[in-house]
Amino acid sequence: MKIIQFSLLIILFSFTMNSVAAVILQYHHVSDDSPASTSISPLQFEAHMQYLADNSFRVVSLSELMNSTRKQQPIPDKTVAITFDDAYLDILTHGKPILDKFNYPFTIFINPGIINQKSAQYLSWQQLKKMADEGVIIANHGFNHDSLARIPEGLNEEEWLKHLGRLLNKAEKIIEDNTGQSWRYFAYPYGEYTPAIQHWIKSHDFIAFSQQSGAVGLGTDLSAVPRFPASKPYDKLATLRDKLHALPFSITLTGKNADTIHPVNSLESATFNVIVDDFNKRQLNCYVTGIGRQNIDWQTDNSFMITFNAPLPTGRVRANCTAPSKSKPGRYYWYSKPWFILKEDNQWYPL
Repeated sequence: MKIIQFSLLIILFSFTMNSVAAVILQYHHVSDDSPASTSISPLQFEAHMQYLADNSFRVVSLSELMNSTRKQQPIPDKTVAITFDDAYLDILTHGKPILDKFNYPFTIFINPGIINQKSAQYLSWQQLKKMADEGVIIANHGFNHDSLARIPEGLNEEEWLKHLGRLLNKAEKIIEDNTGQSWRYFAYPYGEYTPAIQHWIKSHDFIAFSQQSGAVGLGTDLSAVPRFPASKPYDKLATLRDKLHALPFSITLTGKNADTIHPVNSLESATFNVIVDDFNKRQLNCYVTGIGRQNIDWQTDNSFMITFNAPLPTGRVRANCTAPSKSKPGRYYWYSKPWFILKEDNQWYPL
């Protein structure tokens, strides 16, 4: 009996360790002639795809990955999904031929209001419909490319959420009417969101995707699914390699710690709750945008606090926390927390 129980434990352990992590890559332009901050050259993009093929990564559709996560089904290790934001024409002219060469599925998050303007820079509804018919997932990036976190003057939060809801559902309906698809997947413009928006996303059966780094696991919050930016300056294969082998860090924040918007000089510390224990606590490192590596103060076996060593800069700020896995040498748990730090007059920084 003990032998049978031990064998079952070994099988369960092996099954668990072989079903641990997925990564979502985020791109915008595939072009040599577009803004560097949102671009990857066609040559480098093909190098990314070749690396996936050469190293036996399993590239799946976003729907397959999200179905596994939503249903709490095991995710095979080294699973990757590929996404693009903003529906630029070069995704079709430069990106798709490379993806087709490798037979890799992908997703495009679009803004119907921008598509309706019929700019030559963006894909048309006819092009999007043809791509959808060929298996490309067309998903929601908001009606226009407006930050959801920025409440216009004259509206309170409840009124703003109602307005956002109408626009988000309107965009979803337009996408369905023009492509035949309605996945209820939504990518936050500029990666900006709040806990109230996350609550709306959950209560209206959307899955939302952010722009902070991290791997995806069964414990991932489906109102802020992490994606690794893979365009410049993060397009080098050396850094991509580490991201593709990342493991999901099960970290949660509650109460005020979960807030994302803060006036400048008002956020001095943050407390994080950790579930996974497959790492040595002394090897946990957290780096914050603009102020570098932070000291880690373990409050309990399952929570740690960062007291920032300098004021957080205004703008989009992130804490990236990583720790090497004990069971998978050479691989790192990776978590990112975004904060949006307002200027001194409590005004938003430029987009």
